[in-house]
Amino acid sequence: MLKRQACARSVRRLATVQGLVLAFALAAVGCGSDGEKGSTEGQPIRVTATVGMVADVVRNVGGDRVTVTALMGPGVDPHLYKASEGDIARLADADIVFYNGLLLEGKMTEVLEKIAQRGRTTVAVAERIDATKLLHPKEFEGHPDPHVWFDVSMWKQTIAPVVEALAAVEPESREQFQANAARFGAELDALHAWCGEQLALVPEEGRVLVTAHDAFGYFGRAYGVEVVGLQGLSTASEYGLKDVRRIVDLVSERRVKAVFVESSVPKRSIEAVVEGCRANGHDVRIGGELFSDAMGEAGTPEGTYVGMVRANVTKIVEALR
Repeated sequence: MLKRQACARSVRRLATVQGLVLAFALAAVGCGSDGEKGSTEGQPIRVTATVGMVADVVRNVGGDRVTVTALMGPGVDPHLYKASEGDIARLADADIVFYNGLLLEGKMTEVLEKIAQRGRTTVAVAERIDATKLLHPKEFEGHPDPHVWFDVSMWKQTIAPVVEALAAVEPESREQFQANAARFGAELDALHAWCGEQLALVPEEGRVLVTAHDAFGYFGRAYGVEVVGLQGLSTASEYGLKDVRRIVDLVSERRVKAVFVESSVPKRSIEAVVEGCRANGHDVRIGGELFSDAMGEAGTPEGTYVGMVRANVTKIVEALR
């Protein structure tokens, strides 16, 4: 528990060091402090986003009026990500920078704040969500859980700030952005309903989701699933033998059918749980690899937000039914 409580402090310290170092890189790549937009008339709005989920919202709202670069691709852990000089250049060249916020980007948080201070438009989409809906786990020292995209109805709230930010750059395309937003919002409404229907197929006593880190809190609250994570909210926190034993005892006693690895977190932690359960006489299996902090490969269904959510829910339901 003490290790988990130290998580937020570690993130803040690392972000400070990273921010101070990269502040010099910002000046070197010519970020500038006048806030001039880099795109010319008629050209798409240049957007840089941190994680794929945020980039996906911008693409859906912006349509052909945006070109979007996502810094963190498949399998990348945003909690531990370190920005390169190339990333700083992409951030500096963007007309708008979109990111999740709520400390998801860990070490990059102060860098993003410095870019905003230099005149670039930056939007932390998750920080525009109704604050009363955010979860505040005790072990994260009062900071909200940043993994809001796991509740589809909450993630829908990120659409409006994207519309406003894009329309501020290109007012003449506001109606197009609003139409795209309405279409995407309806798609998310249908996805949210589908998630509830699918999870209801799993008997209530079997709806126990065991994963490597505690990223699925919003998912559990939205769809009636008990969520258990080996690590804390951030993968910057560590786990030890005591944590493994805690999960092993729970899985064995509850006769949980399957546990899950994550695409952006090393598998060894969950493999240790499986081995511990077998030693206890309970043969639990790995139910599949879930997308937690990163989406799938570009060009695949899982490379979109909707496809990622559908893939996760399908694996969970198939493994736990």
